[in-house]
Amino acid sequence: MSSSNQTYAADNSESLWQAGDEPHWYALHTRARHEKTVERRLRDEGMETFLPLAREVHVWSDRKKRVEVPLFNCYVFVRCTFNAGDRMRVYRIDSVHGFVGVRGAAVPIPKEQIEAVRAVLGQDKPWRAHPFLKAGQRVRVRGGALDGIEGVFLSENGDHSLVISVEAIQRSMAVRIDGYDLEPA
Repeated sequence: MSSSNQTYAADNSESLWQAGDEPHWYALHTRARHEKTVERRLRDEGMETFLPLAREVHVWSDRKKRVEVPLFNCYVFVRCTFNAGDRMRVYRIDSVHGFVGVRGAAVPIPKEQIEAVRAVLGQDKPWRAHPFLKAGQRVRVRGGALDGIEGVFLSENGDHSLVISVEAIQRSMAVRIDGYDLEPA
């Protein structure tokens, strides 16, 4: 499979919110390969949705085909007030596992993060999906002079570093890794 970076995003900007309700963006966890169906059904319910899609070229032994696949597998974004009525409309849809959150409480997604994804997808600039990295996570460098080196990802004031430790002597060193490709170790 090869991938091109041309993308578009399915989006329903019309919303049917009641005056006084303040809707927020939430992520819904969906059944695998049902993201487009869930997004369409949510729109049919009158809900505002966002499903970022990527165009990829899939290659089979007898043909090539350009297909649109979700950028984030098993997730659809919905903008709602999270009141009982909106939750019922969401949970009535087949293939929705639930809202993403902690201990059953949905966590709102800042609109700036949704807008940032939309902005990148709306540009004619190359992009690629990347594994989510948290400060303190163990990672491995891919490519370049540090290929294969493992350490702990550190992010301070916008600078990214790799901390390499020698546990026996309880000493560490840090190297800047801006521009290097990382993957979880």
